[in-house]
Amino acid sequence: MDNILKYLSKRQWMIIAVIAVFTVAQAWFNLRLPEYMAEITNVMAVGGGPNEVWQKGEYMLLCALGSLAVAIIIGFFASRVGASFSQRVRSLLFNKVDSFSMGEINKFSIASLITRSTNDVTNVQMIITIGLQLVIYAPVLAVWALLKISSKNIEWTLATGIAMAVLAMSFVAVIIAVLPKFRKMQILTDNINKVARENLMGLPVIRAYNADGYQKDKFEKANDELTDTQLYTTHAMALMMPFVNFIMSALLLSIYWVGAILISNANMLETLPLFSDMIVFVSYAMQVMMAVVMILMLFIILPRAQVSAKRIVEVINTEPSIRDGAVTDPDNSLKGEIEFRNVSFKYPGAADYVLEDISFSVKQGETIAFIGSTGSGKTTLINLVPRFYDTTEGSVLLNGVDVRDYKLESLYDRIGYIPQKSVLFSGTITSNVAFGDSRKENATEEDVKLAMRIAQGADFVEEMEDSYNAAVARGGTNLSGGQKQRLSIARAVYKAPEVYIFDDSFSALDYKTDRALRTALKKETRGVTSMIVAQRIGTIMDADKIIVLDEGRIVGAGKHKELLNKCEVYREIAMSQLSKEELAI
Repeated sequence: MDNILKYLSKRQWMIIAVIAVFTVAQAWFNLRLPEYMAEITNVMAVGGGPNEVWQKGEYMLLCALGSLAVAIIIGFFASRVGASFSQRVRSLLFNKVDSFSMGEINKFSIASLITRSTNDVTNVQMIITIGLQLVIYAPVLAVWALLKISSKNIEWTLATGIAMAVLAMSFVAVIIAVLPKFRKMQILTDNINKVARENLMGLPVIRAYNADGYQKDKFEKANDELTDTQLYTTHAMALMMPFVNFIMSALLLSIYWVGAILISNANMLETLPLFSDMIVFVSYAMQVMMAVVMILMLFIILPRAQVSAKRIVEVINTEPSIRDGAVTDPDNSLKGEIEFRNVSFKYPGAADYVLEDISFSVKQGETIAFIGSTGSGKTTLINLVPRFYDTTEGSVLLNGVDVRDYKLESLYDRIGYIPQKSVLFSGTITSNVAFGDSRKENATEEDVKLAMRIAQGADFVEEMEDSYNAAVARGGTNLSGGQKQRLSIARAVYKAPEVYIFDDSFSALDYKTDRALRTALKKETRGVTSMIVAQRIGTIMDADKIIVLDEGRIVGAGKHKELLNKCEVYREIAMSQLSKEELAI
């Protein structure tokens, strides 16, 4: 827990100091109440009237009101610290995850990162909010009350000490038993989030294959496992409250029993002071026991919060494998030139290489295409340019500079990336096309329209009810696959980068739209380098250079006609898609 508390700000520590002062005041008010009770008892014992009782009672009521007011103040400040701390931790988590490469994302899993940013942060917030109200108050109250009663009677003090020891040992035993279950509970929460997320994202496929029952059983299994674990911990904790009540009742009985013996053996003059002491001792003993219960109840919720804190700190302390470089502008006149030098790559933790000894170069304004069978490494190769992963061996150069030496922001500014699966965000057509491009703060709607015209999407956008202000649902669920691809391409065009990376980004387009789009790109964005991954020969026939990949190796490189003559793999792919007459044309 101490590892995560270092993220408390100076202002929050100052508030905690204020809470500590008010906590001592609250303990003082509560410990004054038994003294006024003793005074009222003495007044009644000597035959005092109602006025004298009320006079003492006024001070007692003021103490009770003072304790209430201080408790409200402590609760207010504790809630503020807990809420602001969780806000800061969530921001730290978001910024850290935002800096992760795909390697770190896959290491934790998306479901786990969501749980850590929500459920785990809530657990830590709860322990801070409750802890600030109890962690100072309970020990102060217990120690102060013990000091007040320690001189009253050794038998009563001994009985109280035994009761405290029994409670403490029983709580320690329960915590030792449930702590492993609390750790497991967070893992199972990750799992149920993963299953629910898979179900929601794959709903069309699940229904198409009548797999609702299978998915339901899968969720129920995860749900039952989490429920069983929660029931185990809940049952263990639930047993403690009846046990606490039993110990407190036994302590009361022992105090009265010892008091009865002492009073029966005392003379007349000692009877009244003993009775008064017993009343005060009972009040203080209950204060001590309540303080012990508060501390032990704090330890009940502490184990799960500790597990959550450890999981949060694990993410925050993870260093991204993709580190920022120092270069912002290369000291040369190159623009949009890419070179792969003896590049080999394998995924973190994998034994086999996905890419081996890849070398090629592409000049400014050229189009280079990559083709090969499924799993040949095409997407992996182009993902090395924007540093979604770093090379295992060799280097990737952009404008003569290793991409690992660039500041990430500067590197991303030079690249227009269009992924295999179009990613759109809730908003409008305009907000999605102009997404995240800080260099065009003063861009007009004409810039967006131009990008959409080049991407062959102006027609369908202008037919929509609100045109360029038409709403786009999260993930673009209100658009077709081809419309989403054209919006993604328009986003890259709007950015005006040095390099386009198309990762099978024309797959949802018909041949006519595909050709029109590539023609418009070549005409309107002359001088921009393009890297295209495609499965269709028709998409890459006109490329300046085509790289043929097979099992992570280059097996052919050249133009379309050259590869038809000298590369068997390319010829097989081409013949499977086009007739001899089409290939000849």
